[in-house]
Amino acid sequence: MTDDEFAAFVGARYPALVRYGTLLTGDRGHGEDLTQEALVKTHRAWRRLHPDGDPEGYTRQIMVRAAWRAGRRLWRRELPAAAPPDRAVDGDAYDLRDTTEVVLAALRQLPAGQRIVLVLRYWAGLSEQEIAGQLGCSTGTVKSRASRAIAELRRTGGPLTEAFAHAAP
Repeated sequence: MTDDEFAAFVGARYPALVRYGTLLTGDRGHGEDLTQEALVKTHRAWRRLHPDGDPEGYTRQIMVRAAWRAGRRLWRRELPAAAPPDRAVDGDAYDLRDTTEVVLAALRQLPAGQRIVLVLRYWAGLSEQEIAGQLGCSTGTVKSRASRAIAELRRTGGPLTEAFAHAAP
């Protein structure tokens, strides 16, 4: 195991892993935390994973399982404020129309289990059976969570309503 090989892996894949963590958690800060915690575990297993293993797949699996467990806890950590108190909000007037922010805002409204299932299904492109295998639950659980999440996105009438208008529940 060389630290240089691990550093090269982190340098090449960190932004993509943070995006994945952000989608899983609904928050960039928590997504970074999730990524860093997963990379610590990946570093510990690096000797088994490199050069013939799949370190990114291993890291993503750790992230999914950690996000799944965190979503089942009653306490969900702190809730970040949209802006620091007593300060004016600066920024682009069109930020609210940014696709990334629209998707993250919609995903934040869902319970963690539903959000994770949607990310794995529609962003990672996994089948229901693959999702069930990763999460350690039944295919029926995956189907019901996806169905409830899509129904909630349709019900709220938000910006993703049209995207899920024809999706199978």
